[in-house]
Amino acid sequence: MRVFVPCDSSALSVGADEVAEAIAEEARKRGTPVEIVRNGSRGLLWLEPLVEVETAKGRVGYGPVTVADVPELFAAGFLDAADHRLGIGMVESHPYFAGQERLCFARVGLGDPISIEHYQANGGLRGLRNALAMAGADVVKAITDSGLRGRGGAAFPTGIKWNTVLQTAADQKYVVCNADEGDSGTFSDRMIMEGDPHVLIEGMAIAGIATGATKGYIYLRSEYPDAERALNAAILRAEAHGVLGANVLGSGRRFDLEVRRGAGAYICGEETSLLESLEGKRGMVRFKPPVPASSGLFGKPTVLNNVITFASVPIILDRGATFYRDYGMGRSRGTLPIQLTGNIKRGGLVEKAFGITLRELLYDYGGGSASGRPIKAVQVGGPLGAYVPESQFDLPFDYEAFAGVGAMVGHGGIVVFDDTADMAKLARYAMEFCAIESCGKCTPCRIGSTRGVEVIDRIIDGRDRGAQVALLRELCDTMLHGSLCALGGMTPYPVLSALKYFPEDFGLPRETLPAAA
Repeated sequence: MRVFVPCDSSALSVGADEVAEAIAEEARKRGTPVEIVRNGSRGLLWLEPLVEVETAKGRVGYGPVTVADVPELFAAGFLDAADHRLGIGMVESHPYFAGQERLCFARVGLGDPISIEHYQANGGLRGLRNALAMAGADVVKAITDSGLRGRGGAAFPTGIKWNTVLQTAADQKYVVCNADEGDSGTFSDRMIMEGDPHVLIEGMAIAGIATGATKGYIYLRSEYPDAERALNAAILRAEAHGVLGANVLGSGRRFDLEVRRGAGAYICGEETSLLESLEGKRGMVRFKPPVPASSGLFGKPTVLNNVITFASVPIILDRGATFYRDYGMGRSRGTLPIQLTGNIKRGGLVEKAFGITLRELLYDYGGGSASGRPIKAVQVGGPLGAYVPESQFDLPFDYEAFAGVGAMVGHGGIVVFDDTADMAKLARYAMEFCAIESCGKCTPCRIGSTRGVEVIDRIIDGRDRGAQVALLRELCDTMLHGSLCALGGMTPYPVLSALKYFPEDFGLPRETLPAAA
């Protein structure tokens, strides 16, 4: 009898370790043989710890389970999939889970994340084996033809980056994973690293094989100790099984990989600042050009993508570019792991093809606000993302559709606010966040954000609001077009969207506001 208890940080934070120990102890007391498997989270985070019992028909879930619930579950016969007040039925038939298109997250939650045997038994390493049998240019073409774009912020076509590295001659090339997941409302990178680290390892190895890079680094957010342990354990397993090292899967090709803990700064999520930090320097933005693909880590050609981008690569090399491209819409191809957080009833991870609307995500999956009040706005894409009002909830998840209304998809994080939220205070927070996190290299970001806080304070206080709003718009325009990187360049998004859609929160009548940029 196998019982699954997640080892994901979200589950650990609400007592998953203690629940696993309680199940083992109760089973010993009853003389019932039970094998407890620590798996990744299924992404139904409002039900964590979600305990699953393996049956002939599938896995039946119970959650959220506390230590106090364990004796009651045994007494009710949960090992035989008996009904219980915490029961949710077959996990993969649950409405939240069943409607997803899980490509990147296909294995997350199925079993032991560190076991490479489990990984291979569930389709792992097929993409890498295929890549080893192909020319590097053909691997890059497959990535290009799939339509995969960076799943971080800029959504830059992955194939173009890889091709630049491939075509740039150098005695050493690198593959770097940006795992410095710092945007508010985002946790999909962490879930992959804790729940299926081998898919990240495989994706990075494929990038190395394709472009001629022999060394990889995972730049990991310092606040992710559980992910660090999982990655290091998985890398050791991969090395022991010949997936990494001097002879990748017997091919004679080399690819080595190691984890480097980040410096704890939001700005290090920006790719050139990350490279500076990885080189042991202060995390500050570099001027571009040159771009990292031609002169990146230690001045060498570098493939630099985030976790979800690399984790999407193996299925493309396994199932083909057309298979992946058939998901999505327009220029937004494939699937995106979307994270629901904030004031939401059913927070968690939903992997869907591009094209699903915000309204479907918020209500069909999220169940509306946790408070029961109307949802006023959502911020998509982290602290630099625009605030999207209810009137635009039918907007499809698509890079171009979001850009068309001054918003961004970013890393797919959605933070929900109900009608009690003060959008003027949230706009102020955006400027304050930029002022705190700025690396200080460029004036529009360093000084503009500080002045922005002051101007918003004057608007909120009612001091010459008309002139201050005009000044704030000019300041945002300077930051947008004059900042060296996206931190200063995108801070105006939440500010301008709050002004445009919620002027009353600033003490401004809607009809007197000029059109927002």
